[in-house]
This record gives sequence, C-alpha cells and structure tokens, in this order.
Amino acid sequence: MSRDIELKEKWEVLKSKISMQFADGEAVDLDAIIYLIGVQELGQGYRKFKKDDKVDLMHIAICRLLEPLGYYEFDFFDDDGWPHFKSKEELPFLKAGEQSVLMKEAVVQYFVEKGVI
Repeated sequence: MSRDIELKEKWEVLKSKISMQFADGEAVDLDAIIYLIGVQELGQGYRKFKKDDKVDLMHIAICRLLEPLGYYEFDFFDDDGWPHFKSKEELPFLKAGEQSVLMKEAVVQYFVEKGVI
C-alpha cells in the first residue's frame, strides 16, 4: 500500500473517531484536531479558553507534533504549567498542501503513539 493511501486511510479513521467523541459526529478539521492536541498536551483538562489561549494551545500542539521530526524541543513549563518549546531546526518552505500533509502525518503519528489508532 502506498504511503499516501495509508496516510489517507488512517487520517479518515482518526477524523471519524475524534468527530464522534468530541463533535457529536460532525466532521472536525485539522485545526480542530490540533487544538485538541494542544489541550491534551497542556494537561489541565478542558475549560473555557480565551482567544489568545487558543492560539497558544495550537502552538503547543504544533511544537509537540513537530518535535519528533527534529524541528522543536521541549524547553520548560512556566509558572502556570504551560509547556514551552525551543526551535531546533528551521522549518522548510512548504506550499499550503504540503504543510497540510506534513501536519496530518504528524497528527496520525501522534495518535498512533498514543494507541488511539
């Protein structure tokens, strides 16, 4: 099976599971999944977040997702318990579609490691 087909199949399974668990079956998109990963990685449970906090949660998720690829490294937790990462390697220039594929691969790998898929 080609890598692209395998990624697409795993992505669809993951989207379906997350949609059922968090959105009453309504389809979730990549940004919503990244946000949920940010909430998970923050480790403080779900609550109402301010708009700035939501952006920070997505940043946490992106750093965590790209950490195994060598782009980021965990640095420290601040006084409020928020994780901070430092950049290790400059991200390559990618077209929008290529960025989406990279993030979907990272998301799928994250959930494979967590035993979800």
